[in-house]
Amino acid sequence: MKKKHILVLIAMLAAFFTATAQADEFLDKRWYAAPYAGYLNPGGDRGAEDGYTTGLGIGKIIDEHFNVELKGFHSKLGSDGSGQGNWEMSGGLAEAQYFFTRDAFAPYTVFGLGGMHTNFDSNQAASFIGEAGTGFTYEVHDNFLVRSDIRYRYNHNSGESFGRDTDQFHDMLVNVGFVIPFGPKPVAEVAFEAPTPAPVAAPDCATLDDDNDGVNNCIDQCPHSLAGSKVDAQGCPVSLELKGVNFHHDSAELTQNAMYILDTVADNLIQYPDKHDIEVRGHASSEGSSAHNLALTNRRSQSVVDYLKMRGVTNNLIARGMGEDYPVADNSTEAGRSANRRVELIWMGN
Repeated sequence: MKKKHILVLIAMLAAFFTATAQADEFLDKRWYAAPYAGYLNPGGDRGAEDGYTTGLGIGKIIDEHFNVELKGFHSKLGSDGSGQGNWEMSGGLAEAQYFFTRDAFAPYTVFGLGGMHTNFDSNQAASFIGEAGTGFTYEVHDNFLVRSDIRYRYNHNSGESFGRDTDQFHDMLVNVGFVIPFGPKPVAEVAFEAPTPAPVAAPDCATLDDDNDGVNNCIDQCPHSLAGSKVDAQGCPVSLELKGVNFHHDSAELTQNAMYILDTVADNLIQYPDKHDIEVRGHASSEGSSAHNLALTNRRSQSVVDYLKMRGVTNNLIARGMGEDYPVADNSTEAGRSANRRVELIWMGN
């Protein structure tokens, strides 16, 4: 009968220790200290009065259900009044605790095996003990829990009966204490999943005109036309009037403002990928003779060509004076004559 009790307790404890390897996703695996004190009620076979027990456990949280713990204790029982001495018992246990939940209030069961030294009225004995019970913890703080349990203790003394009729004793303990985990309590990281943006339909190229030349992106074969230029049906530049490019009176010398304007034109032509030949056409109003106006526009066209080349334009530039033969306004008014005195760029390949 004695061996059977021992084997049952060993088997139960082994099963609990084996199960500790099953779960791995629980994050809190801290070590802890667990001081406690308790009430000890001996069975009638000891013939002793109730006493107390104190102890300290060092344990580790294994997973969401299991703790393992090593603990030492000292217990004392009073005399039964027969004049014999007190019982003093010291020992240790290895135990497993199974938690049903890990909430703030967490009930558990416990099984443990260990050894104990008993001293009674000059008699001493080393013994095997086993404990089983149930209890709970209550989390006051991440690093402080209240713990209480009630346990049955089996004590086998291997032949030493201390003058009693048996060498097996059965006690009940009610323990109250604290659990103090070491270190901060791990917190599960919550993966943030950004909401999937709603698909955005690609804009219709027929509604877009990136270079503002009046030809939509779907059919524009020259998508970076120079601002202000006239384009063909495919969006490629045909002509550009160089507004503000003026000359000194009856001269081919560019004004300072004309040079500023041509600086911008040159930069745009350098960046523009189309390297077709460009004809620079000069026009005049009807003032003066036709021959004079033709010669003047030739010189003015060449002056513009020379300036653009000096600024780094690599297109083949051709100077051509048009004289007064292609007016765009009425030469009878000053406003008309001013409009007719102009310089144009004409793209020869488009």
